Amino acid sequence: MTTGADRHVVIVGAGFGGLEAARHLAGVPVRITMIDRRNHHLFQPLLYQVATASLPTSEIAWPIRSLLRGHRNVTTLLGSVTGVDRGAKTVLLDGEPPIAFDTLILATGARHAYFGHDEWEPYAPGVKTLEDATRIRRRILFAFEQAEWESDADGRAPWLTFVIIGAGPTGVELAGTIAELAHDTLRGDFRNFDTRSARVILVEAGPRILAGFTEDLSAYAERALKRLGVEVMLGQPVSDCREDGIVLGGAFLPARTVLWAAGVAASPAAEWLEAPADRAGRVRVEPDLSVPGEPEIFVIGDTAFVAGADGKPVPGVAPAAKQEGGYVAQVIKARLQGKPAPGPFAYKNAGNLATIGKRAAIVDFGWIKLRGRLAWWIWGIAHIFFLIGLRNRLAVALNWLWIYVSGHRSARLITQGQAGTARKAQ
Repeated sequence: MTTGADRHVVIVGAGFGGLEAARHLAGVPVRITMIDRRNHHLFQPLLYQVATASLPTSEIAWPIRSLLRGHRNVTTLLGSVTGVDRGAKTVLLDGEPPIAFDTLILATGARHAYFGHDEWEPYAPGVKTLEDATRIRRRILFAFEQAEWESDADGRAPWLTFVIIGAGPTGVELAGTIAELAHDTLRGDFRNFDTRSARVILVEAGPRILAGFTEDLSAYAERALKRLGVEVMLGQPVSDCREDGIVLGGAFLPARTVLWAAGVAASPAAEWLEAPADRAGRVRVEPDLSVPGEPEIFVIGDTAFVAGADGKPVPGVAPAAKQEGGYVAQVIKARLQGKPAPGPFAYKNAGNLATIGKRAAIVDFGWIKLRGRLAWWIWGIAHIFFLIGLRNRLAVALNWLWIYVSGHRSARLITQGQAGTARKAQ
C-alpha cells in the first residue's frame, strides 16, 4: 500500500459526507482531491425554505473552496464525474482528463425518482439543488401573479391550486409553508382575489403521512397541516402528471403548480462501479463502507445502502452522512498508520425531525417524543447548529424569528422570466 504524502485520496461530492471525510483527513500526510460539479456546499434540509421564499440562497450554501481553504493538502476541482475505471483506478470526467486515485470516496448523493415516469419531471419538479429551489419559487410566485390576471374564478382556480406529491418530511414541510405563504404572508397583496382561496393539496399513496415517524406523531402532523388549511389525500397514488394538472384516483385535478417529493434514487455510482445495489440504486457496501471486492473504494451518504442495528437502512440524512464520512477517514488513517481498523460502522441515531409551518414540529429521539411549539424550537436549533459559519447561523435565526413574529417572508423575489410570461415559465 502506498504511504505518505504521495498517496492520493479522491473524494467525489462535497456534501456533508464528503466534506466530513476531507476535514478528518486534512492533517494526514496524503494528497486529497475534492471533485464536485457545483462550486458550493448545500444545506439541503432547508432547500424547501428557499423554494417557498423564506430564505435567500446565500444563507444555505457556501463556496467549497472557502470551506477547505485552510486545508493545504486538499485540492478542489469543479467537474462532472461520468464514471470510474476500477481496473485503471481512475475517475472519469466530462471534458477533462481522468484522475488517478489510490483511495476513492464516492459521496455523490441522490436524485429524484419518478418510479419509471421520468416524463413527469418537467411538470412536477423536485427540490434537490439551488437551481431546483429557485425554479420552484418562481413557479409558486408566478402562479399568484397569473391568478391576478384571470378575470373569472374558473380560470383562476388552477393557478391557485398547489399539489405536493409525497408526504415525507420534504412534502409536509413544503405543504405547510406554501399554505402559510398563501393564507398569511401574501394576504392583502393582490386586488383581484383573496390569496386565502388557494388550495394546497398533499397527496400520499400510503395510508399516512410521515411514515418514518410513529403513528401518534404522524397523526399530530396531519392535524397540524389541516389547521393550516392543507388538504391531505391519503391512499391515492398519482397515475399521471401533466402541464395542467394530475390524474388522481382516475379523476383529473387541474393544478398549474405540482411539486414532487415522493421519492429519490441514488446517483449512478453503482452503475459506474458495476457493484451490487438495492432497488433505489444505492451501493450495498461492506461493514467498513467499502465496495465488495474493492477495499480502496468507499461509498457513503445517500449513495450507500448501510444496514442499521435493526436491519433497516440508515436514513439519508445529514447526521448519517457526516458519521459515515468521519468513519471512512478513520479507516484510511488506521491503514496508513498500520493500526487495526475500527470496528464496523454503527450509526448513532440523532433522531427524526419534521416541521409543519412556522409554529409546529414533531421530534422523535426514541427516548422522548415532542410535538408543537417546543418541538419547532428544537427543530430550529438543530438545523441552525448544522449551518456553517456564525454569520449564516445568525442570519437564518433572525429570518426565522421575523417570520415567526410577523409572518412576512423577505425572499419573495422572482429572479427569472418576465411579467406576462408566467404560463411559459411554468
